[in-house]
Amino acid sequence: MISEIDIWRAAVVMMKRYGDDAPIESGKRADELANAGDNAGAAIWRRIEDAVEKLASTTPAGAVH
Repeated sequence: MISEIDIWRAAVVMMKRYGDDAPIESGKRADELANAGDNAGAAIWRRIEDAVEKLASTTPAGAVH
């Protein structure tokens, strides 16, 4: 199992490497692994994809004060 901090580290690397295309590239990697039968790897990349989407979001989370 991969730790939550490592998921976020990977997401940051994806954002630096792919910029606005990071969510798409993360999803592609998850799909490739799923198609190859690596369900555990695909699940990790889905978590990374989710983290990338959160990082890419311009809407702040939570209540605005």
